[in-house]
Amino acid sequence: MIRLHNTLTQKLEDFVPREPGKVKLYQCGLTTYDLAHAGHARSNVAFDTLVRHFRERGLDVVYVRNVTDVDDKIVKRAAENGEEPLALSARMSLIADQDLAEIGVQKPTVEPRVSTHITEIVELVERLVAKGAAYVAKTDKGHDVYFSVRSFAGYGKLSKRNIDDLLSGARIEVGDVKKDPLDFALWKGSEDEGFGWPSPWGKGRPGWHIECSAMAQKHLGDELDIHCGGMDLIFPHHENEIAQTEADTGKPFARYWLHNGFLNVDSEKMSKSLGNFVTIRDVLERNDAEGFRYFLLGTHYRGPLSFDVEKEESGRVRFPGVDEGERRADYLYITRELLATIAEGAPASLDGPKELAGQTKIVAEAKERVLDALDRDLNTPVALSVLGDAAKAGNEIATRAQKLRKDPKAFEMVRGLAAAALDAINACAHPLGLLQTPTHDYLARVRERRLRIKGLVAADIDKKLEDRTAARTAKDFTKADVLRKELDALGIEITDSPAGSTWRVLL
Repeated sequence: MIRLHNTLTQKLEDFVPREPGKVKLYQCGLTTYDLAHAGHARSNVAFDTLVRHFRERGLDVVYVRNVTDVDDKIVKRAAENGEEPLALSARMSLIADQDLAEIGVQKPTVEPRVSTHITEIVELVERLVAKGAAYVAKTDKGHDVYFSVRSFAGYGKLSKRNIDDLLSGARIEVGDVKKDPLDFALWKGSEDEGFGWPSPWGKGRPGWHIECSAMAQKHLGDELDIHCGGMDLIFPHHENEIAQTEADTGKPFARYWLHNGFLNVDSEKMSKSLGNFVTIRDVLERNDAEGFRYFLLGTHYRGPLSFDVEKEESGRVRFPGVDEGERRADYLYITRELLATIAEGAPASLDGPKELAGQTKIVAEAKERVLDALDRDLNTPVALSVLGDAAKAGNEIATRAQKLRKDPKAFEMVRGLAAAALDAINACAHPLGLLQTPTHDYLARVRERRLRIKGLVAADIDKKLEDRTAARTAKDFTKADVLRKELDALGIEITDSPAGSTWRVLL
């Protein structure tokens, strides 16, 4: 049974979808006025993993993640850039798609955009006005429409905020046309601006909150199974979504509300004003996407995630936590390649030798242990631990196989176990969105990035390795040791084997 922490009830609950075997899930997506940042990566990796796990458990998921391409921030940034708002949004959205895809975030089933759902938004606002849950107010820019917060008795049930406490901290500014300081905009008049759409209240554009309600209703119906997003969206965004949607339908909007924790850069919440704003592209300039995803999964999605930044003497930036994630990803890929080499053509078998009984047990249980961990409110740290155990067992199996090459019968038995270990590692990694790249491609792109960061040239390293091989052949071990130390100093790891010497770039 999958269990999830529901923000609405503040409890860990059994997940029971409205329709057996099917999940309707809505995630608040990006407001596309700038590059996607590390916090966006965290939220999207968390809920991408949730969707992957649902599907691994055999559930049919309709996953809707919107794009906010109509927003005051977009209008302001577009004006600064001298471009059309929707052109800016389309450009930023394309970059975000590329960045998210690189860290293994799959495309949603449906990705609605605000600009293509104006009709649905206007119709929802009209219904709320007709029901007395919203009202029209004249402004110097035309007509706004506001939701009347006090018309909805359940306001505050998600964020656990008392409406009177909220009122004590609010006030109506001079010239404010709202009837109550807590009311929020559903539609904003823009008669004096070029950007807007016609409506029954004149030219304007949607407020922030109404868009998600309209798009969720359009693509998932009146009642969702899960609504998710960052913890910073609980209030006011998700609270307002509940109010306006349930005022319209009279039905519970979503049964389960899931929220990921904050990403803190150098112990402070990331923000441009603090100068600690880190984009996904900043990270991928330095680290491989696989290592970044591993790092993000290493902390439970509901907890705060510490993202540290260090500057080297050279001026280059390091992300120590992501560096460690990349080292662990290296280990997984190298292990998988080693097992694939040994197991090639062999059928998977758990009938291993007695001395590998412990490793055989780990391999046999690994996949279900990962799924069990993810069943428990998406416990990715435990799932990663199980994956690590499977990789360690795989390494030990491979080591034993190398020692048994002269014993055909025993070697064949271990080859079957190596094949089973390879299958287990891939099965454990799949719901986590890891190891989704062919090993050769992963190692090649990591080598290229690390060479660039260190200012090294592959041909120069190849030449040193050739010289070292020649020195060893000539039994000039002093020269061979000197060359190896030179490569070590450059951060190059040498591996010698009967097939020859190979190298890789360390972080």
